[in-house]
Amino acid sequence: MSVPIAAAAGSPYARVMSVASYVPSRVVDNAEMCTYIDSSDEWIQQRTGIAERRWAGEGETVETMALDAGRLAVERAGIEASELGAVIVSTVTYYHQTPSLAAKLAHRLGTTGAAFDISAACAGFCYGLGQAEALVRSGAARYVLVIGVEELSRFTDVHDRSTAFLFADGAGAAVVGPSEVNGIGPVVWGSDGGQSQAITQTVEWSEALAAGQTPYITMDGRAVFKWASGFIADAAKQVLDAAGMTPDDLEVFIPHQANNRITDAMLRSLKLPEHVVVARTIRQFGNNSAASVPMAMDALLASGEAKSGQTALLIGFGAGLVYAGQIVTLP
Repeated sequence: MSVPIAAAAGSPYARVMSVASYVPSRVVDNAEMCTYIDSSDEWIQQRTGIAERRWAGEGETVETMALDAGRLAVERAGIEASELGAVIVSTVTYYHQTPSLAAKLAHRLGTTGAAFDISAACAGFCYGLGQAEALVRSGAARYVLVIGVEELSRFTDVHDRSTAFLFADGAGAAVVGPSEVNGIGPVVWGSDGGQSQAITQTVEWSEALAAGQTPYITMDGRAVFKWASGFIADAAKQVLDAAGMTPDDLEVFIPHQANNRITDAMLRSLKLPEHVVVARTIRQFGNNSAASVPMAMDALLASGEAKSGQTALLIGFGAGLVYAGQIVTLP
């Protein structure tokens, strides 16, 4: 008779214990952007809601930004980095294929826990949060650090009038840990690889290296807008249903900061009550891809617009095309 395999025992529930962010030092306003492309401040704001964006300055890299955000998140969670059972990093702008950025960050933070990167673009933080919740509840890790970080400015063609004004840099991080009451709802996620060309890079790395070039991000704005304002709004409804909630139960809405018009379309579809606080950090931060949701969460809490203990709907969506969302109790 074979010996039964022991099962891991985790926490009945998980919660977001803390959130932190790193905002790059360089401010690039629309006036500067219009020195690269034929446009205007009025046009950019009307089309996207962006007045300025943050780009990494001297000495700021994907690794330094992620490290600073991660350290602060761990500190705010009131734990030691050595207690982290896993570090998950979502990024599409880390230049090294291997080793993972997560492994390097785990070492610099002071943990030997599991460490891995994921590539889920603008949905990456919500993907990581879903994995972190599962790890804590399964017993695979007691505390998990989730980081979304991007340096999109390095992959942006500043002369491409369709994308140059959108993309920005930054990092956001959260610590997920055990809880006696549920603080993270079921993740609703998926993909539509049939639309993979809607957001992609101009050439493969092998071609770029041979030509001494950097591959830039390219996007079919109309296709993405149609998909996000329709399909993703329906996915947000599924997130509410999965958590057993209605729009009236929400206090905060934190969508990926892709475009204010997409956010507006989602609001119309969801029919959220007027009291719900809506993240609009795209105005000063731009589109930070995987860092967008945690940066927005941290900014809302820092400003007092959102408060600890409130119920928030998170949803991210982007290249893949991929999406993910969940209901959380704000730390």
